[in-house]
Amino acid sequence: MAAVGRRLEEVGLPATPGAAQLLDLVALGTVADVVPLDANNRVLVAQGLKRIRAGRCVAGIRALLAIAGRPARDLTASDLAFGVAPRLNAAGRIDDMTIGIQCLLADDLATAEPLAARLDELNQERRSIEARMQQVALGAVRCLADPSPGALHRSGVCLFDETWHQGVVGLVASRVKERVRRPVIAFAVADEASLRGSARSVAGIHMRDVLDSIATRHPDLIERFGGHAMAAGLTLERAKLDRFARAFDEEVARWTAGAPPADTIETDGELAPAEIALDTAQALRAGGPWGQAFPEPCFDGLFSIRSARLIAERHVKMWVEVPASGRAFDAIAFNHLEEGAQFVPPSGLAQLVYRLEVNEYQGERRLQLLIDHVLPAAR
Repeated sequence: MAAVGRRLEEVGLPATPGAAQLLDLVALGTVADVVPLDANNRVLVAQGLKRIRAGRCVAGIRALLAIAGRPARDLTASDLAFGVAPRLNAAGRIDDMTIGIQCLLADDLATAEPLAARLDELNQERRSIEARMQQVALGAVRCLADPSPGALHRSGVCLFDETWHQGVVGLVASRVKERVRRPVIAFAVADEASLRGSARSVAGIHMRDVLDSIATRHPDLIERFGGHAMAAGLTLERAKLDRFARAFDEEVARWTAGAPPADTIETDGELAPAEIALDTAQALRAGGPWGQAFPEPCFDGLFSIRSARLIAERHVKMWVEVPASGRAFDAIAFNHLEEGAQFVPPSGLAQLVYRLEVNEYQGERRLQLLIDHVLPAAR
């Protein structure tokens, strides 16, 4: 847009509005579409966040932030990723994306707020549909964690259920991929004879190239496909699903030959007790934006879990202490419990993989550990 504006000026035509005025939408689009945050995109997102914090953004973003309970003054890229983007995306998944477009094009809050409220309703519906689908999917893949010699093992996982919603299979594939840490394709019915799949991959396995190789080896399997390294979509005949699943497993196995185990967790190391502090959390927040290909730093360490309780049937609130240091911290593990699973409070020593979060409540800022993994004590 900046280049077009300069060219128009050079040839004597009226200039377009300054490209900087669009940076709020650039930031939202970049984060929502999980675009890699390379050096250039980090600059664009950072400047867009500054404009939104200053209130210089479209009414639709202000309305969506308000309904998501995300104060604009402390906005981070994760607020766009988890507060605004899901509500916008829900329209296209469940109903009509026009609602989201109208919200972002609204000239004032009076127009934007009812549209944001409708997007919020659609997002709640999407979450309910996704939760049911995810429960079925995770039930189907529990056998992949079975260590017994006769257990089923898959390098690449294909999932299908007659009742699944086309607009949500990508989210289900993503959630299952996070649990099993291997490529996943979730399929839904496209029509009487066809299935439409949404694929999600892991680092080191280029999903589009995997599908391209399958199409080369088995020309009759895939009707059409497209995508990039981490995500792709495809269509195939329903009768060919089993053949495709075997071909997908075999192709992913070729990609992973000699690679690190799928359950490897990479962290930025261990923090000294004094470094686990609010100042560190605030410095890391200021060091953003974090996101795709530029992940927020996470750390690991040995902690003693003093107490643990269940919140909203899925999240676990904990009080953890660094052994022999006298330093204890508030911690929470979101979506720690699968739906329907029995809650067994973690206790004793555990290896935690965590991020440092600034938790603001009633005007007071406190440190909170966001727990990504609770593992048996390694030492």
